[in-house]
Amino acid sequence: MSEVTYSQEKLQYNDLSKEESNVINNKGTERAFTGKYYKTTDKGTYLCRKCGAALYHSTDKFKSDCGWPSFDDEIKGAVNRFPDPDGMRTEIECASCGAHLGHVFTGEMLTPKNTRYCVNSISMDFVPGVLLPAGRYGTAIFAGGCFWGVEYFMQQQPGVLSVVSGFTGGHVKNPSYREVCTGTTGHAEAVKIIYDADKTSYDKLLKYFLEIHDPTEVGHQGPDYGDQYRSEIFYMNDDQKKIAEKDLDILRAKGLKIATTVAQASEFYTAEDYHQDYYFKNGKLPYCHAYTQRF
Repeated sequence: MSEVTYSQEKLQYNDLSKEESNVINNKGTERAFTGKYYKTTDKGTYLCRKCGAALYHSTDKFKSDCGWPSFDDEIKGAVNRFPDPDGMRTEIECASCGAHLGHVFTGEMLTPKNTRYCVNSISMDFVPGVLLPAGRYGTAIFAGGCFWGVEYFMQQQPGVLSVVSGFTGGHVKNPSYREVCTGTTGHAEAVKIIYDADKTSYDKLLKYFLEIHDPTEVGHQGPDYGDQYRSEIFYMNDDQKKIAEKDLDILRAKGLKIATTVAQASEFYTAEDYHQDYYFKNGKLPYCHAYTQRF
């Protein structure tokens, strides 16, 4: 039997909000000092919001006080430069998909590299804790009860590069864990997964997700009750939506009364630090998640 590989998985462009599309597709600019990554200093990799290509490392980010995230270097080959129509500036785009990122400036002597990539936060996603090499990466967002357990199992899957616990699907901006626990924000406890499509696939990860929690439970998972513990798949693009619907139909055909819902991904808010890597930090095992083969 030949070795199974996933390098031919088609990574579609991610769906964009109206605000994201205005900047990324229409070459707009977000207001200065408002971007979510303007002050970020954590170690990690910045990806193109549209296609998932690795653009910048945190080690090249610096404080410029210009109002937008600033980098003095790119991941090799990740960014293309073009003369701006204004005849004065140099525009920068993602080399993989052409997404508008911002502008690049030289000669300011702000760092030894004498370069400032001025990038819109809205054009990027951030993968904390890991410096990824050049390439395109897939993103998956799943909610299936307490995010501690989902995170624990997904982190151990081959091809998974990063798993972050957080909140999504609600109507309150940047909620705290305490707020989400009230059940009034509309958010679900969820995990955001970054994976290498040469080593795994969205379908493989989704099937595994549906085997580490009970997709038939409504409004709870194990002993944890509340809408924030619901089972939900948040798709990034139409291809992920189709895969999610296909896999859920497979389970329905096997007689399972599926409670898992499917929704378009919206803003994902990272949970407080003490929630990240929870079981590995505490040396415990999940209490409401376990593997059950379903596919």
